[in-house]
Amino acid sequence: MKLKVAKLGMIEYQTALELQLKIHKLREQEAIGDVLLLLEHPPVLTLGLNGKTDNILVSEEFLGNMGVKVYHSRRGGDVTYHGPGQIVGYPILNLNYHGKATKDYVGRLEETFISLLQAEYGLDAGRIAAYRGVWVGNEKITAIGCAIRRWVTMHGFAFNVNTDLEHYRWITPCGIRDKGVTSLQRLLGAPQDMETVMERIVKHFAAVFQVEPEIVGQAKFLRSIEELTDGE
Repeated sequence: MKLKVAKLGMIEYQTALELQLKIHKLREQEAIGDVLLLLEHPPVLTLGLNGKTDNILVSEEFLGNMGVKVYHSRRGGDVTYHGPGQIVGYPILNLNYHGKATKDYVGRLEETFISLLQAEYGLDAGRIAAYRGVWVGNEKITAIGCAIRRWVTMHGFAFNVNTDLEHYRWITPCGIRDKGVTSLQRLLGAPQDMETVMERIVKHFAAVFQVEPEIVGQAKFLRSIEELTDGE
C-alpha cells in the first residue's frame, strides 16, 4: 500500500490543522490515499481532550509576550509543547486497511520510534506501561496524541530532535509530574540534521505500517489538495 509523505517545513499549528481536516475528509471519501505530513511548528501549546489548564505553569501574559498561542485540540492526551527542532508527524490513515484497533495503531506509532532510536542511534528506547509515548529511561522523547474519526486518523506524534527543552518548563508535559523530557540532541551530545532524521522516520514508519512511501514536494502536494477540495 502506498503512502504519500509531504514535508511541509515550518507551519503554523492552525494552518496545519485546517490542512489535516481537508485531507481527513478526502481520505474518508477515498478521494486520496494514506498521507503522512512531516513538519515543524513555531512554539505553541496544545491541550488534548483530557487537558487541564492547571498543567500550563506560566501566565497568559507570559505566553503572549513570547508569541505563544494555546490551542484546544481533539486529540487524546493532556498538554504538550510543539516548537522548532521538533519533528511533528500527522499520519492520516484509513484504519480499514491497517486493522481497526486504536490500541494497535498507537502501538505502531510507538514502535516506529523505538525501532528508529535503537537501530539508527543505539539508544535503549521503550514504553512505560502507564503512559503513551516513547521513553529513554524516565524521559519522554516522542509524544503521541491521536484522534480517529470514521476509522481515519488525525494528529499523531511529536519527536524531540533539536528541541529547546527549556520551553517544557512552561508546562507539566502530558500532565505527568514525575517524569522528564529529552531530545536526540541532548542524548547524542550534538545537534542532528533534521532532513536525515525525517528520512529515518519515513523508513521506520513504512516498515512498521508495511507501506511504500512516496515523497512529494510541498508545492505539488498542497496544490493537489486544493484541486481536490476546490469549490467546497
